[in-house]
Amino acid sequence: MVFLHRMPRWVLLVAVFVLLVIGMAGSGWVAAAGLLVLAVALAWFAYLNWPALDGSGRILRIVALAILVGFALGRGIGRF
Repeated sequence: MVFLHRMPRWVLLVAVFVLLVIGMAGSGWVAAAGLLVLAVALAWFAYLNWPALDGSGRILRIVALAILVGFALGRGIGRF
């Protein structure tokens, strides 16, 4: 947590954008790996914010994670 606080704010945004581009433009397991790393980061941030969320916020994060992981698995096996 302290490490993220010391970085410039734009670094995290660029990292998320790069992982998303790799996941969308790549193919096969490279794309799936990019999306899964993005899903892990999203899950970590959801875990950190979990106590402060209400029910709808929790459901939204679970659905977003499920969609991202499902899309990553689809990219990995060549369906999307």
